[in-house]
Amino acid sequence: MKMKKVVIIGSGFSAIASACYMAKAGYSVQVLEKNEQLGGRASLLEIEGFKFDMGPSWYWMPDIFESFFADFGKKVSDYYQLQKLSPGYRVIFGKDDYIDISDEPEKIIAKFEEVEPGSGKHLRKFMEDSRKNYEIAMKDLVYNPGKSLLELVSVETAVRLPLFVQNISQTVRKNIKNPKLQSILEFPVLFLGAKPQNTPAFYNFMNHADFGLGTWYPKGGFNAVALGMVKLAKELGVQFHINEEVTKIETENNKARRVITTTHIFEADLVISGADYAHTEKLLQTDQKNYSEEYWKKKVFAPSSFLYYVAFDKKVPELQHHNLFFDTDFEHHAKEIYDTPKLPTKPLFYANFSSKTDPDLCPEGKEIGFFLIPVAVDLEDSQDIHDRYFGLIMDRIEKNIGVDLRQSVLFKKSFGVQDFKERYNSCRGNAYGLANTLLQTSILRPSISNKKIKNLFYTGQLTVPGPGVPPALISGKVVTDYIIQHQNKIF
Repeated sequence: MKMKKVVIIGSGFSAIASACYMAKAGYSVQVLEKNEQLGGRASLLEIEGFKFDMGPSWYWMPDIFESFFADFGKKVSDYYQLQKLSPGYRVIFGKDDYIDISDEPEKIIAKFEEVEPGSGKHLRKFMEDSRKNYEIAMKDLVYNPGKSLLELVSVETAVRLPLFVQNISQTVRKNIKNPKLQSILEFPVLFLGAKPQNTPAFYNFMNHADFGLGTWYPKGGFNAVALGMVKLAKELGVQFHINEEVTKIETENNKARRVITTTHIFEADLVISGADYAHTEKLLQTDQKNYSEEYWKKKVFAPSSFLYYVAFDKKVPELQHHNLFFDTDFEHHAKEIYDTPKLPTKPLFYANFSSKTDPDLCPEGKEIGFFLIPVAVDLEDSQDIHDRYFGLIMDRIEKNIGVDLRQSVLFKKSFGVQDFKERYNSCRGNAYGLANTLLQTSILRPSISNKKIKNLFYTGQLTVPGPGVPPALISGKVVTDYIIQHQNKIF
């Protein structure tokens, strides 16, 4: 029997994962990537010997990556090398005022107790609860296709129903009173793209990902992870095509039959899009879309970002690999992202110096810096605005660390809201997908299947289970498991 042809749009983590699973199941798979390199947002920017991850930089939930490779009889170490960071990251609250988060839970508990006497016992219970929620989430929830509310029903989830009504802030602040410790516990849900006050308390399983499983670094950066997955996919027979921007999905008799790019036509028996969901729907006729443009305008998106890739002519020993600058009002910045969207007045920001861990990323004696300011989607965007906020970052580093890095900058590149739209066709310029609020969970997220075209499916951060690299890997498995389970109805 002739192999069925699967065309996958995009080459981000969910798309590559889908490609691997479909190839393993015996399909002929071709992946079409719009840009000049594979990996989606995990692209590599290389300038004069300096190598920058363009997107993801936090390697959390290592078990999800191990599980993915294990599905193919492989190990992570077959494709890239990991190093656990110690400390995992530093949180900076002001001049000479910071907390380093250890790679050992007991040391984290001791640090909390040191800052706020009595908080250690509360943190220990909080961490145990987050571990249990993590196990339930990974076992019963995140690998479901979002087709029925019954997917959320089990003995374990029923017991934890109140945690879907309460929010993260309520559970954190009930027993932990120190504002610095509160912000450390609330920080991980930012990976889910919503304010702690709007994120169900059950999602404190992200604290287990942080304190329990630790922060890791893949040698070569996140691009090495993407390329490792590409290598696996090629071993399984997947074909990749770069510089193939899809312009249209052609259908016949309510089935996708051809994927048209700027240069080629690809015949298909089945299409999976790992590209931006809202953009994918623009490749269809109006009456074939799942959702209208109004639908996407009303959704709560995770933030966009101003990103900076900076080469320094010296090492920066005063900072860690990962650094969070929480020296301004967390809640005020969040309001400027979600409640009254505008350019932030005093934003929190993130500073990454991965060359501290991986000196191969830059010439000897030099340093690379990656900086990120979360901002609202759909903001005005220009190089002048980027430059102004880069100046703010440099000011705050000098104020808090006592080091003026301006004179050490060899070059810098920036990336903003408009760049997300242009490079990744990102809906409203989002950087992380749809926020994981209660009303955007499971069946309430955009469907993995097109309701009018029976062989068109969606994967990635705008559908189940949500934003982040590990959820993207899971999303790729979820969609392909669903397709294989229902293949007799699809073809």
